[in-house]
Amino acid sequence: MHVLQRIFNTRFFIKLRHWEYWPFGILQAPLFPYWLWLSLKARSFVFFSASNPGILMGGMFGESKFDVLNLVPSTHRPKTILISLPTKVDEVMHRLRENGLTFPLIFKPDLGERGWMVRKIKSEADVTVYLSEIKINFLAQELVDLPLEFGVFYVRYPNQPTGRVTSIVGKEMLTVVGDAKKTLAELILEKERAKLQWEILKEKFRDQLSRVLSVNEKIELVSIGNHCLGTKFLNANHLITEKLSASFDQLSQQISGFYFGRFDLRVASLEDLQNARVQIMELNGCGAEPAHIYDPGFSFLKAVGVLFRHWHDIYRISQQNRQRGISFITFSEAMAIYKNFKALTA
Repeated sequence: MHVLQRIFNTRFFIKLRHWEYWPFGILQAPLFPYWLWLSLKARSFVFFSASNPGILMGGMFGESKFDVLNLVPSTHRPKTILISLPTKVDEVMHRLRENGLTFPLIFKPDLGERGWMVRKIKSEADVTVYLSEIKINFLAQELVDLPLEFGVFYVRYPNQPTGRVTSIVGKEMLTVVGDAKKTLAELILEKERAKLQWEILKEKFRDQLSRVLSVNEKIELVSIGNHCLGTKFLNANHLITEKLSASFDQLSQQISGFYFGRFDLRVASLEDLQNARVQIMELNGCGAEPAHIYDPGFSFLKAVGVLFRHWHDIYRISQQNRQRGISFITFSEAMAIYKNFKALTA
């Protein structure tokens, strides 16, 4: 029985038991026939490019994170600069100083997805390591030191005067809590979500793995709120109210050419969330998902149903924008953007 339990708790079976860890394509596969049907109706395989006219490809892929974030009113975004390659450590440090940015910071690629190369940078030494690994232009962003992190999904049909919030995901950072008995390594390996990040965590905490944590001592293993990095996504749709939708509608309508997407943000309190008094770290267009579906208690079939609605909204918004004079990007243009995106992020 002990052997079977050990096998059952291997990383392979942990992923097998929880669909949230399955390959991205498995969740998307049931949607392919529907996307194909919508494409035939729209007479374009890339009809989604008109969903957000202010964002390249509507935000499906290839858009500059820096350009998109700059669409957000300055009062709602942290100080962020774009670092262009090639560059050197001393040049980066100069750019940080002249823009009033101090450690810790968040570095992230200007193109990318699913947490790729998003790092918390604490020192000049971290800058050196990051420059040795990053191959494309990247953002240096002020660390938003607010206690609550959410992803808020907003939808507005162009033919309607107001929009609404359709999804809220809460984010619980990956942590372990000591008991005065187990080492940090043992605490990581006994927690399923942390065990899946073992290869990264054993390097990050290599000097602390044998340390026994005191009772109730908490260590945040990953400070980046990304599902692929171990953050637990929680269905927070109970927070959606008329007040919250109205607040985010007022904010969203200040963003030129934006109708559909997810705000990744931090906020001081739930009251501030209701009033959209938030700091937006990233704005994602139609390529984003209503991430509450990754709540561990959310069923696979229910998630697929949410994504069918998601694509229905993309189609309807894109068609209404087309009727208002927004052209779909051509397939050849889309392929060129895609090839460039893949080449840069390979």
